Amino acid sequence: MTERFSAREAVALVIDTPDGFRELPAPGGEQGPDGPLSWQGYDASRARAAARTGEEESVVCAAATVGGTPAVLIAFEFGFLGGSLGERTGDRLEAAYTYAREHRLPVVSLVATGGSRMQEGMLALSQLQCVARQSALTREAGLPQIAVLRDPTTGGGWATLGAGADVTLALPGAQVGFAGSRVRPPDADPAAYTAEAQWAAGAVDAVVGEDELRETVALWLGLLTRPSGGAAPAPYALGATGLPATGWDAVLRARSTQHPRAQAYLDDYFTRRAALSGDRCGGTDAGMLCGFGEHTDEHGTRTVAYAAQCGTATRPAGYRTAARLIRLAGRLGIPVLTLVDTPGAANDADAERQGVGSAIADLFAAVATARTPVTTLVIGEGGSGGALALAAPGNTWATPDSYFSVIAPELAAAILKRPAHEVRPTADQLRIRPQDLVDLGVVRGVRRHSSDGPVTSPPPP
Repeated sequence: MTERFSAREAVALVIDTPDGFRELPAPGGEQGPDGPLSWQGYDASRARAAARTGEEESVVCAAATVGGTPAVLIAFEFGFLGGSLGERTGDRLEAAYTYAREHRLPVVSLVATGGSRMQEGMLALSQLQCVARQSALTREAGLPQIAVLRDPTTGGGWATLGAGADVTLALPGAQVGFAGSRVRPPDADPAAYTAEAQWAAGAVDAVVGEDELRETVALWLGLLTRPSGGAAPAPYALGATGLPATGWDAVLRARSTQHPRAQAYLDDYFTRRAALSGDRCGGTDAGMLCGFGEHTDEHGTRTVAYAAQCGTATRPAGYRTAARLIRLAGRLGIPVLTLVDTPGAANDADAERQGVGSAIADLFAAVATARTPVTTLVIGEGGSGGALALAAPGNTWATPDSYFSVIAPELAAAILKRPAHEVRPTADQLRIRPQDLVDLGVVRGVRRHSSDGPVTSPPPP
């Protein structure tokens, strides 16, 4: 079990100076003896919790700076009745979110709660609807929300503030799950209810140690609070310089083990970046890298979101994570860069059971309706619809060592019942070379090395 911090200790972990926060005023509101349900002994329980923690409620709300970025912080006090949510907790959360919207501030939630407060019954449970509404209003206002999951984060706190955040971080070993330890099936595997398990299942973006928490939250706040207009520039090519002579040459270049992959392009393009992980539907795909980064060029420094294929067959979770990224970037006013490099969508039985078709459809829709400009660079294989789903209509570029095809040449030959020796001429017939794609109007141009002068490009559409 991870160390349990008090609410104020948790705040001190992330803000710039330990005492540099201003607590937001708590809304009033009197309750009758022993609360709204007249639960015998409730007043005494609250008094003991207040004496033990020094707090009047289970949540502390404050305004502070993290890495120089002003933010609203919401910190749960687990020592106060298990960090449970009651009516007054809901009032405080609503006031904090309202303050954040009025002052255009991001929200950082430091969650540690066992769920809703039983002594207040359904009046406590209904606070989750209030919290969900405030989070949705803040999302619509274009303000980022970051959650840090402490130990424990269970019940409605996980299902609203935790899982509902734009970026979800967790402390190592924290208990995280909808079901708390006392209400799970007796044979449940406790390892499934941990921060690490939630990360593996695509519900948490990163597990972050205490020593790295301030820096990580500061990085995310700095990236997500920097909207910018205009499309992101396409990266310069890193691999081969000359254009391929034949279609099969283009295929061999794109598949070469010496070919620069997404990681190299992201390292070259960004000065620093932070990764999103998981589709929030139970899956991850290591072959799709998503996140936000800081890009600097002659025009200055700004944030760019990225979704990059790594040369493997893309899983359903990869498509869903990319769609999640594009929609988040749109809400925050951040342009998107996508890197295409896949032989195609995963087509095994598990991929079908996981809904690969609907996942691709969702990504097509996210790109088609993106609120901010999307720029695409094909850096390797462009395998059919599994690659096209990530490509920006009218703003896609290619490198000299890439190709884009309706289908792989081998599969095209097989479908046409051609012998193996006709695979290479089939590649030429498909016109998949970068220069062919320019001639066909499929891509805007071939992106060269930074030292090679202007790119080849037709007029913008």
